[in-house]
Amino acid sequence: MTEAPSQVDPGRNCWRIERATRATVIVDAADYFTQVREAMLKAEHRILLIGWDFDPRIRLDRTPDDPQGVPANLGDFVRWLADNRPGLQINILKWDLGALKLLARGRALVAALRWALHDRITFKLDGAHPVGASHHQKVVVIDDAFAVCGGIDMTSDRWDTREHLDKSPQRLRPDDEPYGPWHDITMMVDGPVSRALGELGRDRWTAAGGEDLPMCPPGSDPWPEKLEPTFRDVDIGIARTRAAYGDGADVREIEALYVDLIGSARHFIYAENQYFASRKIAEAIAKRLAEPDPPEIVLVMPVTADGWLEQVAMDGARDRLMQSLNQVGAGERFRIYHPVTSAGEPIYVHAKLMIVDDQILRIGSSNMNNRSLSLDSECDLVIDSGVNAACDIVPALNSLRISLLAEHLDADPVALHAELKRSGSMIVTIEQRRGNGRTLVPFTPGDLGEVATLLADNEVLDPEIEGGNAEPMTRRSLFRRRSILPEPDASPTAD
Repeated sequence: MTEAPSQVDPGRNCWRIERATRATVIVDAADYFTQVREAMLKAEHRILLIGWDFDPRIRLDRTPDDPQGVPANLGDFVRWLADNRPGLQINILKWDLGALKLLARGRALVAALRWALHDRITFKLDGAHPVGASHHQKVVVIDDAFAVCGGIDMTSDRWDTREHLDKSPQRLRPDDEPYGPWHDITMMVDGPVSRALGELGRDRWTAAGGEDLPMCPPGSDPWPEKLEPTFRDVDIGIARTRAAYGDGADVREIEALYVDLIGSARHFIYAENQYFASRKIAEAIAKRLAEPDPPEIVLVMPVTADGWLEQVAMDGARDRLMQSLNQVGAGERFRIYHPVTSAGEPIYVHAKLMIVDDQILRIGSSNMNNRSLSLDSECDLVIDSGVNAACDIVPALNSLRISLLAEHLDADPVALHAELKRSGSMIVTIEQRRGNGRTLVPFTPGDLGEVATLLADNEVLDPEIEGGNAEPMTRRSLFRRRSILPEPDASPTAD
């Protein structure tokens, strides 16, 4: 496969490009919680935690009690660090409306108050966004020398292993209630790109009303000792979404990057995402599928969204967009699958990943919905072979893609790799492999009913934002007159 031109364009579809001395993809929160805990233990100057949600009750460490007395749960662990690391400052920024969850969590509210009362822990709620928006980034920055950016929040219901067992004795909420299997992805980096993420985080902190935070002095190395890098000396683009608020203009880099990456694919796109509800992304896919030899596109996502409101808003839009794409012949080259456990229980996909031709990797917090493209604060990282000529990233991306497919299909990666080479198609290989047990199940649009169809078609709960404002109801529609997407037939199950 020949190298493609770079798709990363600072100032248009990304904020900037910076070098990572090391970068590692972390799959699922069992590994993430272990590695980020070790990195935090090595912090010398500052830990900056930025997230949609934090639950101080969760256990970062699921192993037996630490002989050194280091607490396992997040709330006590953060306080222990502040008490036992002289000179360490800890700043925690959480979405303000998400803080309402604390009121229902009992001990979590008490733990958050204990954070706020500590003289070296500063806990703030982020309300620097328009009405209806959320602060959705999941960023950790340690000493401006190490950073995390991806889709995993340090909150309840996230911890799981790559086996996604039907029943796991460790997959419990803080109140010891079990929850279902959960799949997620993030990326850890160090070097100049971590300093750039530190700048992004400090700017966000200031915008939320915090005091200006200085850059940390050099010399710290929080990288976890046993964490093997996926990449070394690789240039990484940082893409953002930010709605206009106060003196800040809106930023739509993530939207442009999605469209550009879909347009750049020559052979295939493998993506994992929580939602598929964006008209602009669906239009970009439809445009490619109309070509004589379109790329193959596989999207892995949950069978249904998490929460009633999300199901109404996101599942309805997904069904309608898929019906529309099926009318233009998407079935042969575009498939949506959802993973299940050995007993057939749905695995919730919260990951936000895209791999294009094994030459471009994108991991972040953004979903394929209107909110992530224009309203919520988001941050994604992208590694493009076109700007990394001296670093061959293709083998690592090929290995990652096969590893993820093998995870979902409960397959041996080596055998799956051979099958993919023989068939030359992810869809053909998945169709040959899927069956009973842990597997991928094809998504089929369902019967939404009149109310859900009306809400989805008019983007009532997931509006597009133009120029910093939501479009008027009279102009909102998944199927605008100028759209290349056809409005689905009257039959809700058209395929």
